[in-house]
Amino acid sequence: MSPEPIVEDNISEEIILETVDEVPSDSVEANVGLNENNVVVEENNGVEGDAAGISNQDEDANPIVSKKRMKRSSVWDEFKEVKLPNGQKKGECIHCKKALSIGTTGSTTQFRRHLDRCVARIRFLKNQKVLHFQPKEIDSVADNSQESASLTTFSYDNSKVRESIAHYILINEKPFSVVEEFGFNLVLKSMSPYFLKYSRTTARREKKLQNSLKGINRISFTTDIWKSKNQRISYMKRVLSFLHLSPPHTATEIVDTFYKSLNEWDLESKVFTLSVDNASNNDRAIKLLKDNFRVRKKLFFGGRIFHVRCCAHILNLMVKDGIKSVEFVVEKIRDTVSFLNASEGRLPRFADVVHQLHLPTRKLIMDCPTRWNSTYNMLTVALKLKEAFISYSERELTYHNCPTEDEWSNIEKVCDVLGFFNEATNIISGTEYPTSNLFLSQICTIKKVLDDSSVSSDEFVRNMTKKMKEKFDKYWGECNLLMAFGAIMDPRMKFLVI
Repeated sequence: MSPEPIVEDNISEEIILETVDEVPSDSVEANVGLNENNVVVEENNGVEGDAAGISNQDEDANPIVSKKRMKRSSVWDEFKEVKLPNGQKKGECIHCKKALSIGTTGSTTQFRRHLDRCVARIRFLKNQKVLHFQPKEIDSVADNSQESASLTTFSYDNSKVRESIAHYILINEKPFSVVEEFGFNLVLKSMSPYFLKYSRTTARREKKLQNSLKGINRISFTTDIWKSKNQRISYMKRVLSFLHLSPPHTATEIVDTFYKSLNEWDLESKVFTLSVDNASNNDRAIKLLKDNFRVRKKLFFGGRIFHVRCCAHILNLMVKDGIKSVEFVVEKIRDTVSFLNASEGRLPRFADVVHQLHLPTRKLIMDCPTRWNSTYNMLTVALKLKEAFISYSERELTYHNCPTEDEWSNIEKVCDVLGFFNEATNIISGTEYPTSNLFLSQICTIKKVLDDSSVSSDEFVRNMTKKMKEKFDKYWGECNLLMAFGAIMDPRMKFLVI
């Protein structure tokens, strides 16, 4: 008689079973199988005597032993589970080796968030090559029914995809709106996650910009490197390109990326000036660019006006040096705002005090260390609510950071000086009007403020503006030639500055 497979009655899932051959009576063997639902099933081969009794006892016990659920999320393709010496389990990124905690709920949100900003993964995906079978021409001598193929590397290029879409529209006489159809984009997105949707509106806007640039002889450019993809760009007039710059941000990388944008828009022969931040890699990049353009004789005045330092960035450096020297005054206001925001009950009580004193309603501002104008805004709001802070300190016994009268006086002096810098920054950062003619007048105003403050009878003001004046003399000790040209070309200002 042929052996029959042993089937457990209480198992509803489909189980992979093995037939059992007859074995000697003195041999007992247990086969453990794993079905597709991760259920462990114990099957007993045909045995005799005591072994059969043991098998019957095992059948009375629970034959199904639950195992840990499989990790089905796609993030585990790029994470591996590691066990620390203390027994804690973490998920380690295979790209940067960073370990993240594994939640008890099985959530993978933190892993996906890390993959979106993992620098090592971004670099890997950019450089990754895909094997591609490329058909060759048919060999007419051998066998016309067969094609030979070659194995090549492939990297995704969105510009080539756009070119292929253009050929598709022309050959098949499709409307331009086909690129905006949901199904069309769904197909292309499913073939490559790198596909970027390109609408007819974008194409029209780029073509219109290209046509307008053709009639311009010289163009001034501005470059900047952002680490945040959400940074505001409202102060920019025309954005030609957003290009990914892989770290490290060396001078060579900056130059190559800049040339790539120039070639894309055919603007290499129209470069007039280039504005950059005051960073060492930018200085080296400017030197390389200036040498390249000078060889081709494409710069005015031998490149003397090619490099334009960002005025807003210089003002930012100056003010940060000044604030650093009076940090002990700013710290009290910063601690006060943090104290009020730390509790939901404190803000309503503070708002009641403001209402009782009939003061203007103002939202408290917490400054950002990298943005000096946020510090200025924080101090100006605090000055308007000065009486409320004093009254609140008398009611709240746990509040110990209220500035003294002398400190309030110093805060007012800080705001008086920073007010000139804030106004100058807003004027030279305008986007709806020309600004090259305004640089010189604003810089002269700043110079006068620093000169007067550096000889002030108030020691506090002198100490604050000392570092600021040193930074001013470093960058603007000599009048910038381009600033002078811009001011002279303005008939309203040329007689004031000559």
